Amino acid sequence: MASIAQAIRMALHVGEQQLDVQDIFGQDVGAPLGGVFTCTQGLEKTWNAPLDERGIIGMATGLAMAGARPVAEIQFCDYIFNTIDLLKIAGNTCWCTAGQIEMPMVVMTPVGSGIHGSIYHSHSFESMATHMPGWKVVLPSNPLDVYGMLISAIKDPNPVMFLYPKALIRIQGEEKIPGEPKDPKELSKQIDAPVGDRSQWKPEWPALPDFEIPLGVAKTVTQGDQLTVISYGRTLPICKKVATALANQGYRIEVIDLRTLIPFDEETVYQSVQKTGRVLVVNEDTEVTNYGEHIIRKITEQCFYHLQASPKLLAGANTPGIGLAPTLEEAQVPQYAHIEKAMIDLITTIC
Repeated sequence: MASIAQAIRMALHVGEQQLDVQDIFGQDVGAPLGGVFTCTQGLEKTWNAPLDERGIIGMATGLAMAGARPVAEIQFCDYIFNTIDLLKIAGNTCWCTAGQIEMPMVVMTPVGSGIHGSIYHSHSFESMATHMPGWKVVLPSNPLDVYGMLISAIKDPNPVMFLYPKALIRIQGEEKIPGEPKDPKELSKQIDAPVGDRSQWKPEWPALPDFEIPLGVAKTVTQGDQLTVISYGRTLPICKKVATALANQGYRIEVIDLRTLIPFDEETVYQSVQKTGRVLVVNEDTEVTNYGEHIIRKITEQCFYHLQASPKLLAGANTPGIGLAPTLEEAQVPQYAHIEKAMIDLITTIC
């Protein structure tokens, strides 16, 4: 099965070959490195930008205004914060021009903890990203969704913030990407650059279809009627693992992979909460003004009389950064034991 890094690479190949993407750029995005996480190796339309996040976002905005479909990468989301004013401009341009100028641009950046990156490489960004009107915000948790949703993001006439979890970049998926060879080793031989001299290396791309997963559609990954758990990104596979384990103890937990944060799939979320009456939102962004609070507010407004317990948010600690020591990192963002306890506590709460 492909990894997220390989899924991004294949989706961008479809973009440059079939969807008229002419510019894929950012720090170290082009040859010879092909991205710090190898997500852009072997692509034809890549080029290296200076270490200048504002220049990268400004260039992408200008290209989109001129009618191109750029894909820009900020190497780590930790360094995107100095571009907020430019991101706001990209988000409001279509509205400000009464629809005369569309903004078909994608900004990719890896987010979250899990690589022991300490205070400079462990930030989350989704809560801040969702506070910028005009942007669609995507945060998938597996390679198939990354592939299909990145293709959808490239096609979208709006600016799309395409976030992906650092901790899962090398994890193989459970579902095959259309066109992917059966043997993961064969895929690696085809599209993974060799270690050492790459000057003569060329990828051998499999026949990849224009396969879309629509933005704004959530995915129910486990079924249940006792508790709804809403998550995305790094914490989603952990929630699924916990729910599956607790099923052996008789707990019936429905886990929803939100996948798209703006716009989020209200219908899927509300139907689940109306069935279960209890809801837990899990992510790793800091808990204060967390995007999960928005989800809980909407649920409280729309499903209040169905709730049997107060909705809960399990999020990252409200600290200025993530510690380097593994014990600190594990204490600061939700782990298996935290999620398991939160699930059981909510199910057994009697109001």
